[in-house]
Amino acid sequence: MKFVNRKAELRELKELEQLSKKKLFVVALYGLRRVGKTRLLLEHIKERGLYFFVNRSKTSADLLDEFQGILKKNGVMTELEKLDSWEKFAEVLINRKTPPAVFDEFQNFKFVEPSFFGILQKNIDLHENKPGLIMLSGSLIGLMKNLFGDSKEPLYGRIKKGIKLEPLGLSACLQLGNELKLDKVETLKFYCIFGGYPKYYVALEDFGLQGQKAEKILDALLLAKDAPLEDEINSILSQEFGGRSGIYYSILEAIAAGNNTNSAIAGYIGSQPTSITRQINELKNYFEIIEFEMPYSGKRGIYRIRHPLMDFWFSKIYRNSSDYAARKPEFIDALKKNTNTIYGKAFENAAKEFLISKLGLSEARRQWGKLPGAESGKNTYEIDLIGKNKSGAFVFEFKWKDLEHGEATGELNALMAKAKHVHKLPSNVKFGLVAKRINGKQKLRAAGYLAYDIGDF
Repeated sequence: MKFVNRKAELRELKELEQLSKKKLFVVALYGLRRVGKTRLLLEHIKERGLYFFVNRSKTSADLLDEFQGILKKNGVMTELEKLDSWEKFAEVLINRKTPPAVFDEFQNFKFVEPSFFGILQKNIDLHENKPGLIMLSGSLIGLMKNLFGDSKEPLYGRIKKGIKLEPLGLSACLQLGNELKLDKVETLKFYCIFGGYPKYYVALEDFGLQGQKAEKILDALLLAKDAPLEDEINSILSQEFGGRSGIYYSILEAIAAGNNTNSAIAGYIGSQPTSITRQINELKNYFEIIEFEMPYSGKRGIYRIRHPLMDFWFSKIYRNSSDYAARKPEFIDALKKNTNTIYGKAFENAAKEFLISKLGLSEARRQWGKLPGAESGKNTYEIDLIGKNKSGAFVFEFKWKDLEHGEATGELNALMAKAKHVHKLPSNVKFGLVAKRINGKQKLRAAGYLAYDIGDF
């Protein structure tokens, strides 16, 4: 599969490499598994560079021997030379004229040779004015943050640049979908569940699912017996959380089930709100798996899971782990029949991303609240997006369905009625609709509305 849409990241790495010709630059690249860190770094060093994969299954001696072979193969060491310590490895790497070096899954040194962190720190300090570029990449976000952000760690303050690699955006994934012979609707369905993580698109290609319907792809990759991604989320999170998985899993399950405030999460899992504050903060700030979403107007925010596949897994599979493991027909059939609601929920994020790009929005948020005089939890309203750009403000409704002109007009009228309850909404606001398909969207546009469907993506 071709490499797509990392132009900004590649440009930044090239700029850092130019700077590294004057003095040593150590760069940290981190992000969740499957986001494409390795592919990005390999693309950067494909013409000239050293690639070291830190395999936590190897002994320290075996890993050192492997790395010695890489140095010899690339002409950094002669065949007669020998590395007898990690200290010597670091000296050779930094003291000699070497091409850019990548350490993939760098955090695994913690399990193979933890002394290397201190060894590298010492050599960085001793030779900071020598040219060179060292790129340290890792998938365990919490551990990578700890290595470079904890003042007690040897590498604290030694990183010139930290880069967090985000998933691919909607536009890039539509390109991948086109390469995989998926039409826009099927690509969008896939994007709604699997997000912008390149590895999942590679898996689609690996298993010969090009041109298939999203439901068949979902079944083949996740729902069928022995599906290749059946343990994907467990694999990612168990490595992040280690032995503390239980409470984090419970919190994520609660959020996926719609319990999105501290008190609601605590009530769902049978705890006191104060007893889970630390874990919620860690999920948000340390592991970066959840985020706190604030409304356009108001002070009551909510928590949501950032990773689409995690959200799907916790909302539909984790609570039914036994039925999923047994692949009970009634459970799998019910899940498949419910895919439209799954797509509908995730479509909000895709539509928001489209509008931010299309309209150049500098601010774009959902809005929710109680209607005047309503009891707590009753008679609430929700608006899918309120956004702003230099020319004005916009209010949008999102619908994962095909709409005729009359239905679309009804949705817009309902949206305008809800907007009356929003505090401090500008008077010159424009109203719009994003749907799966809109029959007659030109008529809506002629009437002064903004109307988009997947054909516009």
